[in-house]
Amino acid sequence: MDAITLRELRNDTAAILNAVEWGRSFAITRDGVEIAEIRQPASRRRPTPAELVERHKRLPRIDYAAMRAEADEFFGEDRLGDDDPWERSRHQHDVNVSE
Repeated sequence: MDAITLRELRNDTAAILNAVEWGRSFAITRDGVEIAEIRQPASRRRPTPAELVERHKRLPRIDYAAMRAEADEFFGEDRLGDDDPWERSRHQHDVNVSE
């Protein structure tokens, strides 16, 4: 937790509250004595990048072939014309590299 003076809090309130919103905590001091803390409530705290990575690791794996087959079954295979923007094999070779 970082320590800041009461004057710093008064002069830089918006910047300090932005930092608090992103998870930082501050000890407020007056005459070198800690008088208060400013931090997010536990219900509002944003996850840290490390916590987000851990959450991502626990997500279920996606079977893209099954997902595409399900979409084709639901929407029909002929839903797009020859200019399918998501078809990579056709568009990878259309780019002129010499330009």
